[in-house]
Amino acid sequence: MNDVTPARPIPLRIGSLAPDFRARSTMGDFQLSALRGQWVIFFSHPADFTPVCSSEFAALARRQADFDALDCRLVGLSVDSLYAHIAWVRALRDLFDVKISFPIIEDPSMAVGRAYGMIDEDAADSMTMRSTFFIDPQGVIRATTAYPHNVGRSVDEMLRLLHALQLVDGGSSLTPEGWVPGQPALLPAAENADAAPDWFCRLEARP
Repeated sequence: MNDVTPARPIPLRIGSLAPDFRARSTMGDFQLSALRGQWVIFFSHPADFTPVCSSEFAALARRQADFDALDCRLVGLSVDSLYAHIAWVRALRDLFDVKISFPIIEDPSMAVGRAYGMIDEDAADSMTMRSTFFIDPQGVIRATTAYPHNVGRSVDEMLRLLHALQLVDGGSSLTPEGWVPGQPALLPAAENADAAPDWFCRLEARP
């Protein structure tokens, strides 16, 4: 008898290709790869009608134009059914006076959550599904965050991170601690360590 423990899926990391999937959503049939050419923020929540996630969705809806301006699509995910999603969207509209104009994916089998490592293969529920994936136009995961079920994400930080990822994309710029749009970026460390005292940590010159 072979007593080898079955191998688990390789966890997704920065630089991994985001797994493609098809599913039903509040905005019709959805396929992730159809969004290639745009940035995507793919985020999950444990269930509909939960306090923390309701506050997040209302905040994201209010800032939708900011993400649109950066050519970024928001995509939500929950294990709840499409019908529960639709009811929740209506409840959020009535409570917060917001329109959720991004798709919310149903994942009742938790297949998508497991494919993305949001939930362990042996987990009995979706409580740990509080992850966010920043996916570039080529479908590559460029950053991830994970929060516990009782701590809300920051929409300002999601936008800041998206701005930073787009700034450094394909270039040599780096962003320093706490960088926000409009501030100077960092230059790579100089190859000659004797060039200047700040050779290893230099800000770009501003015009």
